[in-house]
Amino acid sequence: MTLLVIDWSAIGIRALQFILCISIIVGLHELGHFLTAKWFKCRVEKFYIFMNPWFSLFKKKIGETEYGIGWVPFGGYVKISGMIDESMDKEQMKLPPQPWEFRSKPAWQRLIIMVSGVTVNLILGFLIYAMMSWHWGDEYIPTNKLIYGIATDSLAKSIGLNDGDKILTVDGQYIDNFGKIPLKIILYGSRTIQIDRNGQKETINIPNDFAGKLIKYKAINFIAPRVPAEIDSIAAGSYAEKIGLRKGDRIIAMDSSVLFYSDIRKQVQNNKNKEAYLTYVRGHDTSTVKVTVPASGIFGFYYTPAFELLDKKVIKYSFFEAIPAGIQKSYVTLESYWLQLKLIFSGKVNTNESLGGVISMGKMFAPVWDWQSFWGITALFSLILALMNILPIPALDGGHALFTLFEMITGRKPGDKFMEYAQMAGMVLLLGLMAYALGLDIFRLFK
Repeated sequence: MTLLVIDWSAIGIRALQFILCISIIVGLHELGHFLTAKWFKCRVEKFYIFMNPWFSLFKKKIGETEYGIGWVPFGGYVKISGMIDESMDKEQMKLPPQPWEFRSKPAWQRLIIMVSGVTVNLILGFLIYAMMSWHWGDEYIPTNKLIYGIATDSLAKSIGLNDGDKILTVDGQYIDNFGKIPLKIILYGSRTIQIDRNGQKETINIPNDFAGKLIKYKAINFIAPRVPAEIDSIAAGSYAEKIGLRKGDRIIAMDSSVLFYSDIRKQVQNNKNKEAYLTYVRGHDTSTVKVTVPASGIFGFYYTPAFELLDKKVIKYSFFEAIPAGIQKSYVTLESYWLQLKLIFSGKVNTNESLGGVISMGKMFAPVWDWQSFWGITALFSLILALMNILPIPALDGGHALFTLFEMITGRKPGDKFMEYAQMAGMVLLLGLMAYALGLDIFRLFK
């Protein structure tokens, strides 16, 4: 029965977006290696879109390179002659270096080939952000426009925040974009929040372990804009339709004087299977209807989002204004992800709670095809791939680049045997990490 209630169409759409996203960012990453290798007259034996263990869907040799499409729809790869990579082609390495091989090229050329994939991902992330800024611009709710204050969950209440509080500053700094406040607290170790509570200014101290709790419980929305419970739409055949609710109705009470969406949510969760009196406003009229709260807690109506009920700031960019905006967004994204890595390695958050694999990545995509969301996530993943790939770990581009820099500085080239062992160690580490992350994803699904 569980399988029947799963929204397979949403899963399929998320999967398609994930496959397309990964194929774009990894395929272009490998294209960077391919073009620079060709530029320096290295022989490229294979260039593949998608992976092809055991067999290929399509392959054709043009010149010295076999071009193909694999059957595993993730990423792609290039195989450059004379390079110790994931193919672990040891037989080739036993022969004397040939002029067309990677290992026979000067160190500076090998370094450019190795960092070209990362460079492409950085440029791709920047270009996507820039074009998104040009096409869609930016929209957000300014913190000082939350006229009803904030809605809080149990974690927010645990540190002293209440529904209706108006945030003034974080660590004494006003943050115009309200959506950035949670990340400011999680990533930058903010210590205080200054609020206006019923006209009185107060300071809320943030505990040291608060960021870890937010990550553990995935409660990045521990504070949200507090808005009236106005109905945006009603599902056909739903309980809401049965009791006569309509688009535009504003629910103001359920057995008591509650005025906001967050209050209604709590009342519904606390009164499942119970009778209650629902009061709503339609135009100038106020009506009350007796209801039995469904066991599922679902009435079948959708609330008008905060973006439509509160003043929002809309920023439009010209083509040339979008370029620095794209650079700024890329910088902020890289900085934020680096700070997340620091949180993990510092032990401030539990790796089991913050690490995720392909399932977690797939869940980031919208359950419907949304190009704005898709390109935003693609830019994010492209920049993350660049940052992860440049880490000085054997089997990653950063590991190869580190050994090449060592050679350029000392004049001593690491031996082929050392490079083979380093590549093997790096691959074992990365595959183990990927398996661990996938295991956590599967565990969370069953949990």
